[in-house]
Amino acid sequence: MVLATYVRDLEAPKLPPPSNLKSIRHHLRENYFSSLGSGAMTVVLGSLLLWLAWRIVGFAIIDAVWTGTSSEACVSTDGTVIGACWPVVSQKFGQWIYGFYPVAERWRINICAVAFVAGLVPMLTPSVPYKMVNVVYLLVVFPLAAFVLLTGGNFDLSPGSYAGVVCLALLVAASLPLLIFGVDEGTSRNSLGLALAGAAFILWGASFISQVDFTVFGVSLDSGLLSVASGCVSLWVILSDSVGRRSRALRFWSVGIVALLASMLLLDIDFGLVPVETAQWGGLTVTLVVSITGIAASLPLGILLALGRQSNMPAIRIMSVGFIEFVRGVPLITVLFMASVMLPLFLPPGMNFDKLLRALVGVALFSSAYMAEVVRGGLQAVPKGQYEGATALGLSYWQMMAKIILPQALKISIPNIVSNFIVLFKDTTLVLIIGLFDLLAMAQTGLRDAAWASPVTASTGYLAIALIYWAFCFSMSRYAIYTERRLHTGHKR
Repeated sequence: MVLATYVRDLEAPKLPPPSNLKSIRHHLRENYFSSLGSGAMTVVLGSLLLWLAWRIVGFAIIDAVWTGTSSEACVSTDGTVIGACWPVVSQKFGQWIYGFYPVAERWRINICAVAFVAGLVPMLTPSVPYKMVNVVYLLVVFPLAAFVLLTGGNFDLSPGSYAGVVCLALLVAASLPLLIFGVDEGTSRNSLGLALAGAAFILWGASFISQVDFTVFGVSLDSGLLSVASGCVSLWVILSDSVGRRSRALRFWSVGIVALLASMLLLDIDFGLVPVETAQWGGLTVTLVVSITGIAASLPLGILLALGRQSNMPAIRIMSVGFIEFVRGVPLITVLFMASVMLPLFLPPGMNFDKLLRALVGVALFSSAYMAEVVRGGLQAVPKGQYEGATALGLSYWQMMAKIILPQALKISIPNIVSNFIVLFKDTTLVLIIGLFDLLAMAQTGLRDAAWASPVTASTGYLAIALIYWAFCFSMSRYAIYTERRLHTGHKR
């Protein structure tokens, strides 16, 4: 007896699901009315949500007042229901955005906003090329241009000045790659040379910024001559080694020195702009400056703190743990008070930092401590085999972290990272405690105007502010979901 067998040599065609599984009726039955309790809860909560939605729509649209020049338009004289008073929002909206910034100079803020969006949109779009150029623009070109536009430029580079602090930060950022990437390139001679180059580079910038003449064996050395000499030593130490000439450290050094010279040139040039002190800033401008600076600084600082907390070197680990636990143990308002009130007491006589700069430093350090714990959670979620595989390939610590571990850890931590960003954006309202008027503070100030006093003025203003905050936070949340789906490679369950 011969058994006939049949083996399919083509895949079965993919059929659509049954029509009854795609209907709205099936969806409601499976998700909202799967049981008696589920159906009752759906009816109760649905009715409550519909009632709330109707009340909000009625207040904000149906019964709202859209035109008027004073509070009389928003006060009922015949007993009719008056909804939102939108004329007060249109009248105060400019103040909410620009604060006390001079009206004739508001075009500078508009240019900064357009320049930021022009760099941010290509950076967030995966298909746009030249990401490294975009990074340089957002981290170097745009901050310097925005700083000059918003403040007016024409700064001196003396110690303690706002411009001096910016240049010193660029110096440190340019010198760190010499010590980090240089060690990974090979010989101990190269590592020592790069370390000396970093020290010479910092000395070069410090002498240039401070404009102080150094005395050695009774001979006074001009700071400009010392700057050029130490800068040449820095470059010679790197180029004297064949490995150093090919290292990424030299490329980073070159970018750093170009950024430094460009910043010093821009900050010293008189562009003819009217100087505007940060005390005149306010509204959404201050909110965005504080939040964007905090977000841009907290992520790299948080990564370094997370790596330091897991370091095998006791000194680095103890300092990282101490900083993280101390900052997480105090509220942000305390950090802002310390930065605004206590910090000037520890500075040398005659040295003082701008109040906004102190707030930026306080917010960035506070957020970095929380970001460190988020990144540490992602590092612990990476399987141990990834560390062992990287070690087996002969990668150094920094190469392993940059190429294998951190990309996976940051991808896993995307939801928590964005949650920190959203919390930081909303926490900027606390800067009012130290005398900075953010978006909410400016709105509260404008709503106290007697010319617009009415029973619905405050409700309308707070509703508008809530919509602005919701738009920013919702946008960050949706982009995070998009990024998480695009990078999804099997971690999602």
